[in-house]
Order: sequence, then C-alpha cells, then structure tokens
Amino acid sequence: MRRNVQKNTTMSQSKEKRGNEMYQNLGKLFYAVAMADQRVHRKEIEKLEELVREHWIDVDDVEDEFGTDAAHQINIVFDWLMEQEKSGNEAYGEFEQYYGDHNKWFTPAVKALALSTSRAIAAAFSGNNKAELLMLGRLQLLFDSQ
Repeated sequence: MRRNVQKNTTMSQSKEKRGNEMYQNLGKLFYAVAMADQRVHRKEIEKLEELVREHWIDVDDVEDEFGTDAAHQINIVFDWLMEQEKSGNEAYGEFEQYYGDHNKWFTPAVKALALSTSRAIAAAFSGNNKAELLMLGRLQLLFDSQ
C-alpha cells in the first residue's frame, strides 16, 4: 500500500512539473507572437489574459506549487520576458526546442488552442502584420510536422 502511495505521489508531482513546464513554454510562444513586430502592445496583453482566463484554465487540473492553476504560468512567463526585454525570436526558439523534446504532451486540443490563442494575440492590435503572419506560419508548420 505504501509503495502505491509513493508511486501516485511521484506521478502527481511529475504531472505537475510537466504541466508547469508546458504552460511556461506556452508563455514563451505567446510572447514571441506578440513580439513578432518588435513590441508588445497593451491590447495583446489584454487578449492573452482574457484567453488564459476563459480557455486555458479549463485545459487540465494541474496546479503550481502555490496551489493556483498552472495555466497562470503563461501570463507569469510572458510578463517576465517583457521585463527582461527578451527577443521574440529567442523566446520562439526556446518554445520550439521544448516542443521538439516534448511534443507528445501537446494533444490535438492543446495545439488547436495554442494556434487560436496565437492568432487572437496577433490580431489584437491592428490586425495581422507580415511579421506576425510569418510567426503564425512557423507555428503551424511546427505543429504539422510532429
């Protein structure tokens, strides 16, 4: 019985770690989309916050170490990247690497939500520009390739 409790605790911790990492990397992706035109606009931030609240919270029941829904890691990482003034290409490269290593964790539903969120962020300020369309195309190709 004790062994099963340990196994379930380890599996739960593993799921929590995996969920937190996935949401953190989605924060990098969404930051990269917002930064495609070299600056993040307030409307893009507001759109992301709205979509996390309305859609990402319901994806799973994973919580962070503070007991809040792990989907909030998306906004936390996005904000941190803005403070660090990280380039969008660098953030996208990190997401791409993470996705390449862990693509099995991205269900078709998560991919679809990531694409629709990315599109909504890109369209939030004055519609889509060329840089954003290129970023969205790269993401579509990445998801289609694996």
